[in-house]
Amino acid sequence: MRDLKRILELRFENHSQREIARMLKVSRNTVRDVFDAADAAGVYWNTAYNLSESQINELLFPSNGIDVSYEQPDYAYVHKELLKVGVSLKMLWKEYVDQCKSTHKVYLKYSAFCSNYSSYVKKNKLTMHITHKPGDKIMVDWDGKTMKVHDRSLNQDVTAYMFVAVLPFSMYCYVEACPRMDSKNWINCHIHAFEYFGGVSRILVPDNLKTGVTEHKKYEDPVLNKSYQEMADYYGMAVIPARVKMPKDKGAAEGSVFSMATTIIGILRNRTFFTFESLNKVIYIEMNKLNNEEFQKREGSRKSVYMNEEKEYMNPLPEHPFELSEWKMATVQLNYHIQVEKMNYSIPYEYVGKRVEVKLTKDTVTVYYKKNQICQHKRLYGHRNQYSTNEAHMPKNHQLFQWNKERFMNWAATIGPSTVELITLMFSRYKVEEQAYKGCLSILKLSDKYSQARLENACKLALSRLSNPTYKNIKLILESGQDEVKRETERMINKEDTTYAFTRGAEYYGGKK
Repeated sequence: MRDLKRILELRFENHSQREIARMLKVSRNTVRDVFDAADAAGVYWNTAYNLSESQINELLFPSNGIDVSYEQPDYAYVHKELLKVGVSLKMLWKEYVDQCKSTHKVYLKYSAFCSNYSSYVKKNKLTMHITHKPGDKIMVDWDGKTMKVHDRSLNQDVTAYMFVAVLPFSMYCYVEACPRMDSKNWINCHIHAFEYFGGVSRILVPDNLKTGVTEHKKYEDPVLNKSYQEMADYYGMAVIPARVKMPKDKGAAEGSVFSMATTIIGILRNRTFFTFESLNKVIYIEMNKLNNEEFQKREGSRKSVYMNEEKEYMNPLPEHPFELSEWKMATVQLNYHIQVEKMNYSIPYEYVGKRVEVKLTKDTVTVYYKKNQICQHKRLYGHRNQYSTNEAHMPKNHQLFQWNKERFMNWAATIGPSTVELITLMFSRYKVEEQAYKGCLSILKLSDKYSQARLENACKLALSRLSNPTYKNIKLILESGQDEVKRETERMINKEDTTYAFTRGAEYYGGKK
């Protein structure tokens, strides 16, 4: 809408059309039209200063005066619609224009539409939620500032790293202290934050730290830590890391981190904590105080805005929280088992010699080959070297399998009887024959490095000293050379030494001279 009276006043003060357009933030064409109309009607500041805007309008544009009765948008509706994902002011303006055209009413231009919406927000003490949508993003990061926990057992301070999660729409925050900035603590803090919020967002925005993002090149999709990606998939979230060296991408998180550092770390600076549990209990109390603290420039608090305007847009949590997993690589041994965390799990025998991925959770061990799951076991705990064997993984015909008991026994027979005895003992320890393959192969291959004779002697020595000798015992004997010491001792005992014997000769017994 043109400010006719102000244009005439500025013209009287000898301002140019360009200056007036810049000062009033209108187009230069609008100022020129008013100048031309004023000249034609003979209306200047000396006659217009005591007239109203509508009276000046009638004088300047008597035939087709500017219609000030624009169809006004419902800005309460506009504000509410902006909270929805994918909705912008431009989109709402177009819908408003289409509605005005269908009813033959005059509509506002886009600039006036945005300006009026801004005035509505300020008048009603609202926030213009244009950049951030409710329930759309959660921003996460490690705070640059740290705290200390005194470890009594070590009699020294341990660094406490601060994890912060922020909902940028409401600025609702979650904070937790951790002893390390590793993947396990990183993911556990996410799980705790989601539980605190009571829901999850559509997008998760971390920084480019290695616990979350393995690689993030400029023109390529980011490569995420496998466990982190798995957690995001479990909660149905898309991970979009902040661009490298672009701190504005997560400005909300950075601002809240500073606020948390000032409020929590500052308040607790003179207190000593001896466990992370006690520290996090106090942090939880201070965090709730901060979230319930009234805003200075708007009504409500972080929590009230979250509960009243954002929570309904959050996606619900799954029935059970995400179970943290570890990923490892393993090779399927000849006995069609893999060893993970000192425990053995069977794999279908077709995968012998293959490298597989192993996912470890608290209760299960899941094995993948080329991203396809091939088997799953209940996780073993307790003493080392236990076996979890699925009979379905065993070969149906051992003759078709490269290794079998007969082959190991024949190999041992070429070395010696003690080796045969030890290999027989190895097979007797296991319920399933194939479980002994790895240990037998490891023992027999020692002959390549130390010779068959030494291996045979080491087996003999081990059997004389131990009831259940293992590969580790045999290898230790060979490495320390105990088998050679034993053999030399036996040789010395069996050899007849006559160095210092007295020999009288035949003459002493009356023999011939």
